[in-house]
Amino acid sequence: MEHWVDYRVTVNNTRITSVRRSASALRIIPHSPLPRTPPVTQPSQNPATPPALDIAPATGRLGMLTPGMGAVATTAIAGIMAARQGQAVPIGSLTQMAHIRLGSRDEGRNPMIKDFAPLATLDDLAFGGWDPISANALEAAHTAGVLKDSDLAPISGELEGVASMPAVFDQRWVSKLDGIRVKEGASKWDLARQLVEDIERFKEEENCERMVMVWTGSTEAYQVKADVHSDPDAFEAGMKANDENIAPSQMYAWAALSSGVPFANGAPNLAVDTPWAATLAAERGVPFAGKDFKTGQTLIKTILAPGFKARMLGLRGWYSTNILGNRDGEVLDDPENFKTKEMSKLGVLDTILQPEVYPDLYGNIDHVVRINYYPPRGDNKEGWDAIDIFGWMGYPMEIKVDFLCRDSILAAPIVLDLALFLDLAQRAGQSGLQEWLSFYWKAPDALGGVPPEHDIFIQQLKLKNTLRSWMGEDPITHAEGE
Repeated sequence: MEHWVDYRVTVNNTRITSVRRSASALRIIPHSPLPRTPPVTQPSQNPATPPALDIAPATGRLGMLTPGMGAVATTAIAGIMAARQGQAVPIGSLTQMAHIRLGSRDEGRNPMIKDFAPLATLDDLAFGGWDPISANALEAAHTAGVLKDSDLAPISGELEGVASMPAVFDQRWVSKLDGIRVKEGASKWDLARQLVEDIERFKEEENCERMVMVWTGSTEAYQVKADVHSDPDAFEAGMKANDENIAPSQMYAWAALSSGVPFANGAPNLAVDTPWAATLAAERGVPFAGKDFKTGQTLIKTILAPGFKARMLGLRGWYSTNILGNRDGEVLDDPENFKTKEMSKLGVLDTILQPEVYPDLYGNIDHVVRINYYPPRGDNKEGWDAIDIFGWMGYPMEIKVDFLCRDSILAAPIVLDLALFLDLAQRAGQSGLQEWLSFYWKAPDALGGVPPEHDIFIQQLKLKNTLRSWMGEDPITHAEGE
């Protein structure tokens, strides 16, 4: 008597055949498809899932303040206004365009982020800011020359109504610019208090329930932490004493955090990545994030480098140069300001490629970054990359990238997302550094002294998993069968 053993073969939950095998025979028995499990639309019922956070509703208006009413700020504001009128699509914005998967792949739950998380809407936003040059957003947008007149015309009245307040400005930190609309005060403390008054006045006049501040100003001259940055008391004493180590961006950050307003640092300046800011934010229950918007060349680096590492391809060198002609390029033409940006750009590869773990592949990389001011290009930055990689048996290969990008077009949706996500974080009871927003930064700050995460795909997963967790959904790990 023969003994048979059944083997059932399935593909994508469909039984395609059974195999019956004995010591002397093999039989193939076809089967009809198994019934599919219907999609699950209910929220996760996993008992291990943390409960959703108690997030306050996004009621009322949200004021978005931008220190620096230049190309980036006005492009962001104009794009939001155009989207509100149905004249433009907010391409590049996760909060407006991206979906988020919930549960396993076969559940079919993929809502848009803006429908999943209780974000403020575009209609909720009110705009304001400070600028040492332009009087209003329309004037600044025309000066920047990023957007066509035909795109500005339908919203010109709204843009003209966004007045820029006189700025805290110190030419020692941006030597290439001349400020003509600047605040005056007896001390840096007096100037910072004027910023607090500006915030309070704007909130009242625009009838805003909540506020958020996104630094869109220039890159300041390079500096390292000093004693004045050690704690809030030392910092406030330093402002009263006009300490030379206190830069304007730090004064804006202090005004925001002191007023309970979340702060995002869109430049590589030393601002909230300091002990005084972390302590003050914790005391006031205010979230912050930084630093340096990840837009053109660095965006490409954080996309390509994880791919090299995933395939275990070696890297000999990466030469990067940029030409740009906007105000940012003019500021970066000063060696001290360029050094601040250079330090931000150079930190990307090491943390992604981990040369200490993979010395044979990444232990001897020549990484060079250059920026050249070339006025004819305006805001249309060009990034050239010459990448020398090597593969099997050490044979060399080359990759050339020529990215003709639009700097402010890439930065504008980041401004919007940071404003909405930081507002969400505050309503969710979060304070201090929001590391889950590292997706948006060239040089993301990190908690607890650990290296920052630069891999854009890990950053995206962390961002979406944070939203899932806050809303009471299971994180996505991409484990087998998930």
